Amino acid sequence: MSNSESAAPWPGYREIPSRLNLADEVLERPVAAGHGARRAMVWRGGSLSYGELRGRVHGLARGLQALGVVPGERVLVQMPNSAEFATAFLAAVKLGALPVVVNSLLGVREVRAILKQTKPRIAVTEGSRAQALRELRAPMGLEAVVCAGKAGDDEVPFAAVAGDPLKDVPTRDTSAHEPAFMVCTSGTTGRPKCIVHAHRWIVALGDLNRYRLPPEPEDVVMATGEWSFISALGHNLLFPLRNGVTCAVLSGRATPENVLEHVAAFRVTLLHSVATVYRRMLATEGIEDAYDIRALRGVHSTGEALREATYRQWKARFGCEMYEHYGVSEYQLVVGQGARHPVKPGSVGVPAPDVGIAIVDEDGRPVADGAVGRTVIATEDPGLFLEYHGDSERTEAARRDGVYDTGDLAYRDAEGYFFIAGRSDDCFKTRGLFLVPTEVENALQRHPAVAEAVVVPEADPEIGNRVLGVVVPAEGKSASPELAETLRQSLRDELAHYKVPYRIAFAEAIPKSPVGKILRNEVAARSWP
Repeated sequence: MSNSESAAPWPGYREIPSRLNLADEVLERPVAAGHGARRAMVWRGGSLSYGELRGRVHGLARGLQALGVVPGERVLVQMPNSAEFATAFLAAVKLGALPVVVNSLLGVREVRAILKQTKPRIAVTEGSRAQALRELRAPMGLEAVVCAGKAGDDEVPFAAVAGDPLKDVPTRDTSAHEPAFMVCTSGTTGRPKCIVHAHRWIVALGDLNRYRLPPEPEDVVMATGEWSFISALGHNLLFPLRNGVTCAVLSGRATPENVLEHVAAFRVTLLHSVATVYRRMLATEGIEDAYDIRALRGVHSTGEALREATYRQWKARFGCEMYEHYGVSEYQLVVGQGARHPVKPGSVGVPAPDVGIAIVDEDGRPVADGAVGRTVIATEDPGLFLEYHGDSERTEAARRDGVYDTGDLAYRDAEGYFFIAGRSDDCFKTRGLFLVPTEVENALQRHPAVAEAVVVPEADPEIGNRVLGVVVPAEGKSASPELAETLRQSLRDELAHYKVPYRIAFAEAIPKSPVGKILRNEVAARSWP
């Protein structure tokens, strides 16, 4: 097969039917196709076939109906990754209700802001993560809290709501373009972003997933992130189910040892994580030989820049391919590396066919190859979100002039590969010249003495900003003025002089968000010695 043929999509690719329900697409269709006995989910201590999962979803859907859940209403889901999460999410979607998915570790203040904005009557949670909802149930007017695990006295046990799995519940006849689910931010920087996606999302993004890395019958797919984040929700739960393969659930923290133990135990073939987890694996000498991970045919990285050095170290030590992809919560996967194109280290890949992505200047005009511009997505692309729930002003500001502005800067090379330059608000001027931090960070991380690096501005009254580099030394390397000067000298050999950090500080770890993104504002606000 030629490269042009292998890169061509199949008939029906990303074609959106007028009537579509996400729950049917990921569960009813695989069962109807004969996959009922195939393993759908596996976790420590248990597993479910597609038929068994379908039965649980129908049972809980009937139980939710008994609690008065009707089409269009919102049902809060605050749970760790589990069969109960999958059941609750799909049961709500099946009824035409909207699961509102939030991080299971959010506290009272954060959950209160989301409840205030989305106004659900019913919440589904898990005993060990239920404290915030227990405090907020009465003051926020929740009529019922359904609790898996150990339920409180005034909560409804999950098992009591999960009805007869043998009694089918009709799927709500929904338009492909009406709301299906929400993913919500914590609201730690202001009002929560409750991002509404339509049922069509599962075809628009599910087909991108199939195109990027065609599924194989024996695939077992695992992610280290919580399903409250749309990347993990898609890659670990919804896309594997739609593809008729197995979803593996990670229990416990995403330590290198725990992740690889799960990979070995479940014979995981595709792993989705963040660059930090892979770098922690690489920081452990010989870890690639301590577990039987021969089933792995690819690992995927998102959430932060992978860096070329990390890619090359992974390939040299672990052998299997490493793919990077770029996405936003308002879409999911925008550009990603995959099996149809050679991996170009440092790039996030080539856009799949029909994805409405472009790189434009401040006036909205496409930029030339090699020029840095703003990454935008066409509002007509069926994978793009519908709205920010309850925030029309923010929605209108984001979906303007026919595009959604991601706020990320990027450039494209002559072969069509995209390179993410960072957030527009991460870039800054020094000596009157525009600096893209990721360029300097990539150069720093290529040095063998560097495990991780971040570049931020330090205010300076004369030149506007000085360039500060914060470095986590590689294993066996110690922070010292000599190492700092060695790193600065290595940068002088490959970067323009104004890009070389005025100084380099050292840290044991770089502050990260729950999904592994560097908290640049926190780095910049600290006083570094």
